[in-house]
Amino acid sequence: MRQSELFYKTLKEFPAEEKSVNAQLLIRAGYIKKVGAGIYDFLPLGFRVLKKIEAIIREEMEKINGQEVLMPALHPAELWQTTGRWDIYKDLYKLKDGDKDFALGPTHEETVVPLAKQFIRSWQDLPLYLFQIQTKFRKEKRAKSGLLRGKEFLMKDLYSFHADEKDLDNYYEIVKNVYLRIFRRTGLNTKTFLTFASGGTFSRYSHEFQTLTPAGEDLIYICEKCGQAVNREIKAETPKCPNCAGENFREEKAIEVGNIFKLKTKFSEPFGLKFLDKDNQKKMVMMGCYGIGLSRLMGTAVEVFHDEKGIIWPKEIAPFAVHLLALGGQKVSREAGRVYQTLRKKEIEVLYDDREKSPGEKLVEADLIGIPVRLVISEKTLAQKSGEIKKRERKNGQLVKLSQLGQFLSKGKK
Repeated sequence: MRQSELFYKTLKEFPAEEKSVNAQLLIRAGYIKKVGAGIYDFLPLGFRVLKKIEAIIREEMEKINGQEVLMPALHPAELWQTTGRWDIYKDLYKLKDGDKDFALGPTHEETVVPLAKQFIRSWQDLPLYLFQIQTKFRKEKRAKSGLLRGKEFLMKDLYSFHADEKDLDNYYEIVKNVYLRIFRRTGLNTKTFLTFASGGTFSRYSHEFQTLTPAGEDLIYICEKCGQAVNREIKAETPKCPNCAGENFREEKAIEVGNIFKLKTKFSEPFGLKFLDKDNQKKMVMMGCYGIGLSRLMGTAVEVFHDEKGIIWPKEIAPFAVHLLALGGQKVSREAGRVYQTLRKKEIEVLYDDREKSPGEKLVEADLIGIPVRLVISEKTLAQKSGEIKKRERKNGQLVKLSQLGQFLSKGKK
């Protein structure tokens, strides 16, 4: 895409009212625009990042037989009254339509169970795995951390339905490994820890996926012996590591980017979600739920990957693969234009800065936007029939012959 046509605007200064790094950088770099506390517009750059995260998650969900659905954001009150959560769920946005009460969905157990009930009759209908990627709403009182705590946010939730607890346990382990793969693909794996959390009254433990960053609002305790983490809420009752029985932990700040939970029959019971087993006996369906916040993951990536100049996007979730800068006059622009067309033909996602701006402005803005690879065409590089390629996180670049740029950057896609 030509940057001269891109719908965005960078700011010379950080927005003064924003305290979190992710909000400061994403707003300043033209990825998002604040509408209100915890509410943001996603501009084309930001939307492209979200779609990259979404594509990774969707691919991984489909690999484990997840079937995608889209459930309503508007929930009739009686669904939440059936589970008893209408009066106790504090973050619920409630509204009226005439004499009818509704809620904006912060989570979808109350809608997915009645949906599944229409299709599950016998053991032959199980297991079943349904997921969606959808906007959620929560009455967040601490909406001051950019994309980390939104009142409106994008989330993937997967719900699994099983005939027995053993099948639930097996699938739970599968999802656990898939989540680790998702965080590896989005570049967060070295900073993200599988973390034991309380399982409530239905299982001993659930699991969170916590990403280390000084901006984190959670405290986790990492076993020095095996690397297993435990969150703050269960640390007091878990003096030894649940994984290796180690006793030495280090305390770290972290952001929760995902969680998985064995619901068992917590939601199937109030809705009467049963099935006929092989012996023609009625039994309750066992359930699991598995969440990842897409917008939260995006904000977390910025908190983890940035420097004093701007964002440093991991390759797989960056809005573009290459930022092409033309630094010079008409001759430079003509050659940069040819390079741009060459890269597009090779299906390399490229943002081409074709604007009439000074070299300094272009270079500063490129660092702020944070695309993984910068390609500069200038009079100096053309004198050597080359372009300068520099990775965002590195200080120095390298010259690559113009005739080899397409092939060189295509290798970087793999």
